[in-house]
Amino acid sequence: MSQFPAPRFATALAVEAYKLRRSLALLLAAVAPLLIAVFVFFNLLRADKGAPWAISLQTSAAIWAFFMLPMSVTALTALVAHTEHGPRAWDHLRAMPVPRWHLYAGKAACVLGVVAAMSLWLALLTLLAVETAGVIKPAVAAIGAPDIAGYLALLGRIFLAAWLLVAVQLWIALRHASFVPALAVGIGGTFFAVVATSAKVGAVLPWQIPVNQLATDPLRVQFTLALGCIGGCAVFAAMLWRLSQREVLG
Repeated sequence: MSQFPAPRFATALAVEAYKLRRSLALLLAAVAPLLIAVFVFFNLLRADKGAPWAISLQTSAAIWAFFMLPMSVTALTALVAHTEHGPRAWDHLRAMPVPRWHLYAGKAACVLGVVAAMSLWLALLTLLAVETAGVIKPAVAAIGAPDIAGYLALLGRIFLAAWLLVAVQLWIALRHASFVPALAVGIGGTFFAVVATSAKVGAVLPWQIPVNQLATDPLRVQFTLALGCIGGCAVFAAMLWRLSQREVLG
């Protein structure tokens, strides 16, 4: 049973990707970044003069990291987990002759893949929104040239810093059959991250760690990036081990 782990995990990953296509997860992945781009677009049209590209790009990244990313992860992990919780399919899946951790690792990989795709989609939509606003209203055309590499690097750091958030939310969503615990934790975490923006605890709060990538203090940026990424890997590993030991999920 353990001689061909790679093909088995590849199969589990392919199955999870197929399930995503049949759920609302992809709709969420498309709409959430689109809302940010729409906001940037209309916010530019309200202005009287153009702003540097850096301001528009940073605004987009800030909205993403500060609010839309935590809420999207909350909804996404709940949707992914409900694929099995809804029809009570866990007993069937866990009875299959494959390592149990493959089931949960496949879901984790798919969620991370969707969040990464959302980050790239956000970058594309934001660039289009700024360019389109400048075409429709030349007075607000962006000043200078966009630092696309720097913007993508920022979104990449935000993505890596969000791993701890994704791991926590996914674990809760997989552990409980009801939507309520995962949604309550996600909404509560995002709420405290918003109202306690400048609090010191923000450097270790999973829902606030991503937005720290926009901090002016390089040490805070590096610390939160390491905590989010390495801490996320540790929580993912603990999740795979703990859920694989359980006989019943729900």
